Amino acid sequence: MTVQDVDRMSFAEEWERWHRAHEQALADPHGFLAITGLHWLSPEPARFEDAPGAWSSGPEGVVVELADGEELTIDGTPVHGRYAFGAIAERDSLYAGYSDAVIEVAKRGGHDIVRPRHPGNPLRTAFTHTPAFAPDPRWVRGGRYLPFDEPRAITVGAVAEGLEHVYDAPGQVEFELNGETFRLTAFNGKWPGSLMVLLTDATSGVTTYAANRSLQIDGPDDAGRVTLDFNRATNLPCAYTDLATCPLPPAENRLPVAIEAGERIPLERGGRP
Repeated sequence: MTVQDVDRMSFAEEWERWHRAHEQALADPHGFLAITGLHWLSPEPARFEDAPGAWSSGPEGVVVELADGEELTIDGTPVHGRYAFGAIAERDSLYAGYSDAVIEVAKRGGHDIVRPRHPGNPLRTAFTHTPAFAPDPRWVRGGRYLPFDEPRAITVGAVAEGLEHVYDAPGQVEFELNGETFRLTAFNGKWPGSLMVLLTDATSGVTTYAANRSLQIDGPDDAGRVTLDFNRATNLPCAYTDLATCPLPPAENRLPVAIEAGERIPLERGGRP
């Protein structure tokens, strides 16, 4: 066995550990696969089959009116009667306990929503895994971070019809592939200093989910260098459920080349093992 073989084996093992952890988070009892409803709130109180109370959105933010015998748990404290969650910031979520479920209260695209998450949802209990391309070091590409003078507010569409998302973009990421240079608009990532790009490519709608994939990128070094590991391109929740409001990539992030790396179309959407 050569050093190159050992390196590829170590690379694959590390990717397997990462993907296994990613899958476990996806299949969490209160993760996205547990969502049973996407309820858009209005000033008129409304009741939903998968959550207690009558829910509305108004000057006090999201308000729930719990009937006798109904209860939510918020920050460990039982709540009865009327409860106001207050104003919720865009892309923030609050969570209230309900029996073995969690009720997510959130704002997406300027609209207040309620998304109950029930561990027994068949989409979650039937989940096994997400197909993915075999990890390959050739899809790890060096790149360069090109910061904007000031962060730019970028408006993108969403999988939910008529909805738009606005993200602050601190800059772009430039990389080369097959002799061509590409630039992707980057948003802020999951951890401080990191970046995130939404993208599609020539595999989208063929072997990968049509609407989008996401790639987390560690922050640049002192010379502005970054690493794009396309083996870690992941599906967003909308790849599994219609009860998501995922953003679409900016136009410049729709690559004309095939990125045959990362997660493929989920089995739940007709993907192949």
